[in-house]
Order: sequence, then structure tokens, then C-alpha cells
Amino acid sequence: MLLIGLTGSIATGKSTVSSLLASPPQNLPIVDADVIARQVVEPGTKGYNAIVKYFGPTTPDLLVEESEAMPKDGPTGKGRPLNRPALGRRVFGDSEERKKDRQVLNGIVHPAVRWEMFKMVLGCYLRGHWAVVLDIPLLFESGLDRFCGVTVVVGVRDPATQMERLRARDPHLSAEDAENRVKSQTDVRVKAQRAEERGDGHGMVVWNDGTKEELSKQLDDAMAQIRRGHPEWWSWVMLGCPPLAVAVAAWRYYQNIQINKRWENQTKAKL
Repeated sequence: MLLIGLTGSIATGKSTVSSLLASPPQNLPIVDADVIARQVVEPGTKGYNAIVKYFGPTTPDLLVEESEAMPKDGPTGKGRPLNRPALGRRVFGDSEERKKDRQVLNGIVHPAVRWEMFKMVLGCYLRGHWAVVLDIPLLFESGLDRFCGVTVVVGVRDPATQMERLRARDPHLSAEDAENRVKSQTDVRVKAQRAEERGDGHGMVVWNDGTKEELSKQLDDAMAQIRRGHPEWWSWVMLGCPPLAVAVAAWRYYQNIQINKRWENQTKAKL
């Protein structure tokens, strides 16, 4: 089974592409890291308790405010939901303090997300899917790109366009908050370069500077190329022969490690 790593940056259109891949004619299963990340920090979970323990003492508004509609212990009695804008202000930004807080939050959330993703991917393999899309905002940063046979980056060429879309999507964000959220992630143009480094058929960039129709056409062309390089019959062969599937996955993992090492060396050489 082919693992397609889908990534981008905030307000570049990754969610739109994910929706298109889940719909006809692609009809691919989507493992959405953002959705899972919300689930693993719901009240009562280990992730929720860890976040409240670390951030709670220094973030008075960490939880949704108590009201008539929101009981002190939350709707389920397991605690009030996290106040995401307040938590976002603690972790988004490029100061050392924000980076430290972001590392702590990632250390709480990422292990739980990876375990849930593994279970979902295994289920897709056992059901005989040709491919599954791993929708992961921090695909390269988390190192999960190493497991993907193909990576697809959704980007915009103009940073101003990205900022305009973010402010339009989230009008509650101040200009500073929006800029901090963009800066907290690797520049999407850099992500695009990393995808292209993988070579034809293994790394692709879908530019979302135009209309949704233009985006859809680019995506259809990219998926046609991916299907030519990874025919559906091959997934059935691997399903029928698990040792072969393990061997192929190991070879892809090794290849991706070498690609990442080459990228890191090139990046260091430019500094």
C-alpha cells in the first residue's frame, strides 16, 4: 500500500486538497493528523491532563470559560475543553520561550497522534486499499516523510497571499498573531523544494495561487502520474505477501533517509 504524505503550511489550501483526494474520482482514505490531534487532547485523555498540568498554572484562560452553557467540570464531567486561541498564543511565535512551549506541547501530542495514525494505516492496509493519504501539517518536521512513498506539498508562491487567506479565514487573529502562526512553521516554499528533491513521481508540488478549478486540475495530473508509478495491482500483491510489503517499506524508508541526509548537507553548505 502506498503512503502519500500530504503537507503544506497554514492557509495554503492543504485541507482543500485533502477533501478533493477523499472525493470522486480519487476516493482515497485520509488519515488527518489535525483531527487526531484534537481527539487526543479531549477532556479526560492523557494528553488533556498533561497540557492542563504544564500550561494551566501560567495560562489562566487555558480552558473554555465557565458559563451557564459550560459547567465547571465540562459537559461530560471530565473537564472543560481547551481554549485553543489561548493555547495558540503560548506556542506560536519564534521567540525562545514560544519555541520551548511548542516543543513541550508537541512532546505531549505527537506520540499519541502517531499511535492513532499507525492503527488507522494498518486498518487501511488490511482492507486492501491501494493508497492512503497522511494529511500531516508537520510532515517533514516530524520525520514522518521517511515512511511515505510519495510526498505532496500544497503551496503558494507569494507569502502575502498566504497571509491574506489566513486573515480572511481567521478574522479573530491580529496581524501579529497571524504572522506568528506562519513563522511557527517551515516556509512552504522550502517544503516545496524538499518535495522536488525526491524526484519525479516521488515528490510533487501543487501550487494553489489560482482558483479551485485550477488546483483540482493540477491535483488530477499529479495523481495520474502517481498512479502510473504505483499501479493498483501492486497493492494487492503486497497484501497477499506481507514479507514483500515489509521489504518494500524498508527500502522506501532507507531511500528517504538518504534523501533527507542529502537535503540536510545541502542546507548546511548554504549557511
